[in-house]
Amino acid sequence: MSIHIKHAELAKTLPPRLLRFFARFPPQSLSSSISSTINTSSSDPNADLRENSDQAVDLSPAYENPFRNTKHPITGKWHDPVYSLRRQADLVKLAEAHGVQDLLPFTTKAPEERTRKREEFGLRVKGTGVGQKVKGKWWERHIRGRLEKRRQAMLDMPKMIQTWKQLGHGRGWKKFPK
Repeated sequence: MSIHIKHAELAKTLPPRLLRFFARFPPQSLSSSISSTINTSSSDPNADLRENSDQAVDLSPAYENPFRNTKHPITGKWHDPVYSLRRQADLVKLAEAHGVQDLLPFTTKAPEERTRKREEFGLRVKGTGVGQKVKGKWWERHIRGRLEKRRQAMLDMPKMIQTWKQLGHGRGWKKFPK
């Protein structure tokens, strides 16, 4: 009983947006504890079902994550998640601010999932891996070769000047720099 009082006190501090979410999609841990308290009131787990046999209610329906797309069991059609990625991120931020992020269902927007993916895949920016190059613009791709060509020309400049002086200022000169 103290668990329910604790949850009631926690619910008073939550913003309405989180309250609406938890009212519509109660956390799995809470819904399983509620169903277990209903069944543990008697020594026979089926006693309350026999008493209310005309009201055959499934106490543990299949839990569907509102953050993931689901497949319809009959038609096989995929249905979009109830909450978009943007709304998921907003809910996660709200829950994190109020310390109840553990009660949310699994989502790719959860901080622990984001850090796990960051560690698994890294930055995933082209050109940051070993042996990779960024495509870049034409001048960026060719600048290294051009600078090397310039450097080599500067190193060969004294020899070129000497040859120029020997041949006589342009007569018979074929190696004009480009």
